[in-house]
Amino acid sequence: MSATLGTIFNIQKFSIHDGPGIRTLVFFKGCPLRCLWCCNPESQSPELEHGYNPDKCFGCGRCVARCSHGVLSLKEDRTLDIRRDLCRAECPDCVKVCPDKALVFYGKRYTVEEVLKVVEQDALFYTRSGGGLTVSGGEPLMQPEFLLALCKEARRRRIDVAMETSGFASEDVFLSVMPWVGYLMVDVKHMDDETHRRVTGVSNRPILSNLRALRREFPNMPLRVRTPVIPGVNDSEENLMATSEFARSLGAEYELLAYHSMGRSKYRSLGRPYPMGDAELSKEAFASLREKVSSL
Repeated sequence: MSATLGTIFNIQKFSIHDGPGIRTLVFFKGCPLRCLWCCNPESQSPELEHGYNPDKCFGCGRCVARCSHGVLSLKEDRTLDIRRDLCRAECPDCVKVCPDKALVFYGKRYTVEEVLKVVEQDALFYTRSGGGLTVSGGEPLMQPEFLLALCKEARRRRIDVAMETSGFASEDVFLSVMPWVGYLMVDVKHMDDETHRRVTGVSNRPILSNLRALRREFPNMPLRVRTPVIPGVNDSEENLMATSEFARSLGAEYELLAYHSMGRSKYRSLGRPYPMGDAELSKEAFASLREKVSSL
């Protein structure tokens, strides 16, 4: 079995929205996109990193005393000052000694065996529901060697594999894992390349090209194309209709996902401003868009 290590920031059990049946989600850390609305900002950096919730902190200073790298110090108000530019987060001692759970640790190195040990705990549920393992992120394709090893070993153990991806990768990397994936979910954020670059930081051309290549090489792959509907970004009928037509040309299911701001607290934890400000998407507006798209 591969000794390659993967960087994972969460393993979530009993998901029913991320592929067929009951599934265990394995979240890969690291993403080439910087979507303005990203609800998991802790997934973006491929490096291990700390998060901090000042509302939980009582200023005891134990973490400061434990840190041997001069990363942590207490401000006058007894909240933490974190030198994130110095911290490499390879020694989670400060997290271990925090009695208030104000410090968290985003990311852990896993072997394939360690991931599958967790996944296999719920094997009975997969058998009964048609579920299995879903690799997600971040972007799992940013760790291609570990991803391929994990998918191959999961399939060898008769665990169904689904993948959630942005589709942003080289064609070779994108297609290399497909023989081991039974169900694919790809987010297409915007059909206009210039707008896509502005709101995600990357071009949409590799994504659309990879999806076309997928259909050429794997015409029977179950595929769901999804668009997170972001107010003021991609919520025009013109864009959503164009994306729907593209999905239909691939023989894919098409799904709209409603914008939410539940990741706002994570930005604060990472010491970063929330890029979407006070943006909101009403239930009525989303329902109307979903109805128009489904009527095609």
